[in-house]
Amino acid sequence: MSLFGKRKTAEDVIKEQNRELRGTQRSIARDRAGLEKQEKQLEMEIKKMAKSGNRDACKILAKQLVQLRKQKTRTYAVSSKVTSMSTQTKLMNSQMKMAGAMATTTKTMQTVNKTMDPQKTLQAMQNFQKENMKMEMTEEMMNDTLDDIFDESADEEESQDIVNQVLDEIGIEISGKMANAPATAKGLPAASTSKAGITDDEIERQLKALGVD
Repeated sequence: MSLFGKRKTAEDVIKEQNRELRGTQRSIARDRAGLEKQEKQLEMEIKKMAKSGNRDACKILAKQLVQLRKQKTRTYAVSSKVTSMSTQTKLMNSQMKMAGAMATTTKTMQTVNKTMDPQKTLQAMQNFQKENMKMEMTEEMMNDTLDDIFDESADEEESQDIVNQVLDEIGIEISGKMANAPATAKGLPAASTSKAGITDDEIERQLKALGVD
């Protein structure tokens, strides 16, 4: 590698190893396919020699077939080892990523712990809780005061409505009495006119009839 080239990281090395292992697997698969092709050809040759009665040729071809099948079996063993190596490489890559994440998290926690004072944090939380309780108490007192004001206003409005209703009904009674009263003589003093109006006893009786004490 050149002195001025970029230095490879562990992740780069693992990626290269994975590529090489995949290439090895493909090469083993090609070799196995070739051996299987040769195996079929030998089987056909053995059958041909057997039909022609050439026993010596059959023995030679049979030995070659045995060796070929052993070699094919070895390719399966090698392929299995390559697969195991690839799995281990992937596991190492995962472990390295996990270690890196843990290292980053540790540094972050160390930085936070350095900048954070536990006593000040606890005091700040206690102060917040105290001020929050004060705010809740103040809000509750304000709500109670507003409720009292609105209740009193509603009571006053209801009382005023009742009084107005009573006075209206009394006024109707007075109008009826005044309409049925005989006309007064002209020239009588004002005192005689006032006597024709409704008396206090009648007003009190009307109030009691309407349920107002």
